[in-house]
Amino acid sequence: MHPAPDTATAVPPRPGCYDAYLETLGLLERLHRLLLDVIKDEFERIGLIELNPVQALLLFNIGDNELTAGEIRSRGYYQGSNVSYNLKKLVEGGYVHHKRCEIDRRAVRIRLTERGQEVRRIVGGLFRHHAALFDETALFRDPSLSDIGTGLRRLERFWSDHIRYIY
Repeated sequence: MHPAPDTATAVPPRPGCYDAYLETLGLLERLHRLLLDVIKDEFERIGLIELNPVQALLLFNIGDNELTAGEIRSRGYYQGSNVSYNLKKLVEGGYVHHKRCEIDRRAVRIRLTERGQEVRRIVGGLFRHHAALFDETALFRDPSLSDIGTGLRRLERFWSDHIRYIY
């Protein structure tokens, strides 16, 4: 086990870095909530109200894959703590098919039903529409959306490395 970093003697960040970091953290939280609100709004617009946006995003992320609940979490398709609850609701709603794994009977493999695939197409269409608007309006030309993604992947890696360091 690695010792915890000594934050009391850490070198302070350059001026403005701490505030920028805190602003970025808040922005990431707000962006995630806004994404869920955008999905919810689209589903309300088309009259699909039996799914919540977290479940819709989960269906989109599962896509054509057949996986276990553990794989959903480990691949980053779902970040919440209640994946089993949402999968149960998706099975009950006819969006996900599940079956016991033949090799490990404790594991359940899931895949989208045609109904789940339809939700995936709707969310994918929404995202394609947004990408086209980004491109059309030059919203992300400088920095590019690709550059922003690179920065976010660096942040993801930084946090992942930090978690491994702590534990």
